[in-house]
Parts: sequence; structure tokens; C-alpha cells
Amino acid sequence: MDGFQKRKERKKEMIRRAAYELFSKYGVQKVTIEEIAKKANVSQVTIYNYFGSKDELLYNTLRTLTEQTWEDYVKLLESDLPFYEKIENIIFFETKLAGELNPDFIRSSLASNNPDIGEFLDDFYENQVLPSLIDFFKEGQEQGYVNKELSTKAILFYFNMFKNTPNWVDLLGDEGENAQLSKELITMFFYGITGQDPQADHENS
Repeated sequence: MDGFQKRKERKKEMIRRAAYELFSKYGVQKVTIEEIAKKANVSQVTIYNYFGSKDELLYNTLRTLTEQTWEDYVKLLESDLPFYEKIENIIFFETKLAGELNPDFIRSSLASNNPDIGEFLDDFYENQVLPSLIDFFKEGQEQGYVNKELSTKAILFYFNMFKNTPNWVDLLGDEGENAQLSKELITMFFYGITGQDPQADHENS
């Protein structure tokens, strides 16, 4: 990539970031190209040249950030961390992942009624996220962390109940205060799956 292309990509990233922040805060319908251009410190013409329209900018921003966020999750899932710690990171400390998507941005994107967005998210979940999560929990079953008698469907449902609980970060507070609470919550998560403390069990094995 030559210097011109690098500058172009940097500008596109600045525009996506500005759009993401404004859409998350105010909603897609209320944000104008003029406001995005001002926040990104570019001209409106530049935005139209790069993305064509506000709808296309929204779709491109959602797709790019979704793929970046998923790359972070894949690195976590494929890391050498113990299964127990991977679960803890995914559920309670997901905001440490560099590309974490603001739920308000997702809601605003879906409310835009752009059919491409719903289609993309459904396809991404079915073909990227779901197969990886299934493999992940199978790994947990093989390692003895997850009850082998439970179906994948039941495990995913239970996992999503925990992960989709709002305001985990607010509940846990500062890092210095959350260690014991997060430990108790993650133990509760596993008690519901295994009926025993998996950490203690593996430490004694």
C-alpha cells in the first residue's frame, strides 16, 4: 500500500470512528453527514466520495467494526488461557477487547431499516460466531468444565443470559474492587453448568 492509499485508509477510519460515536450517542436518523464530517475533520464531499451515502457509511462502519471485534474474540478463544479465564473475559471483561461494539450502535443500526444490516448480522452470527462458540463449549466439555450431558442449545442459551445482562461493568465497579465479586459471579456461572467449582476441581486434580 503506497502513501496515498495509507492516507485514504486513515481518513476512512476517522470517518467510520466519527460516525460510530455519533450514531451510538444520537441514533442514525438524527445524525447528518455534515455533523460526521465536522467531527472527522473532513469535507462532506470526502465522505460521499468514499462511502456514497449515509446508509452505505453506516453499513461499512458496522461491518468493519464487527469484523474487527470478532478478530479480538477469535484471538481470545484460540489463546492459551484456561477455559475458565476465557469465559470470565468474554462475559465480564469484554470491554477490554479493542473493537468492542457499543450496543447502542447496534440498536441504532437495526432501527435504520437498512435490510443489508440485518442480513449481514444474521449471516455473520450463523457462519462465524455460532460455529466458533459451539466448538468452544465442546472444548469445555472435553476438559471437564462443562457438563457433557447438556446440549449445545441449552449451554448457548445459558451463556447468552449471562453475557447479555446489561451494565456488568457498572455492577463490577473499578478493577480494584471487582475481583471477589467477579470470582463469585463466574463461579455461579459454572455451578449452573457443572454443579461444582471447576477451578477447585482442576487445582486438586
